[in-house]
Amino acid sequence: QVQLVESGGGLVQAGGSLRLSCAASGRTFSSHAMAWFRQAPGKERELVAAISGSGGYRYYTDFVKGRFTISRDNAKNTVDLQMNSLKPEDTAVYYCAAGKTSLVHTTTSVYDVWGQGTQVTVSS
Repeated sequence: QVQLVESGGGLVQAGGSLRLSCAASGRTFSSHAMAWFRQAPGKERELVAAISGSGGYRYYTDFVKGRFTISRDNAKNTVDLQMNSLKPEDTAVYYCAAGKTSLVHTTTSVYDVWGQGTQVTVSS
């Protein structure tokens, strides 16, 4: 069973970078696709990026593609989100999530284990 804890959020100026990390517990970490979601105040939670169990496939939504990189280290049970060229509209609480399988999906329903979230604020 996987349990998740996010860290690395903070305040950064537009154009800057930030790296989020998600620490997972569980011996079957590599059996789960991992994803980062975000939710801004008054808005729906949305998928940012996802990575397959093996790390061989990565998915990005259009609003972060080319700026963010998701990665995982199955030996350390961690998944990271490197965020570059940050924009004020990236401001949100970012959540790490584990999928039900090792395959990447783009819908929230296939992710059934969630971290507590970490705040990212980008100033203009």
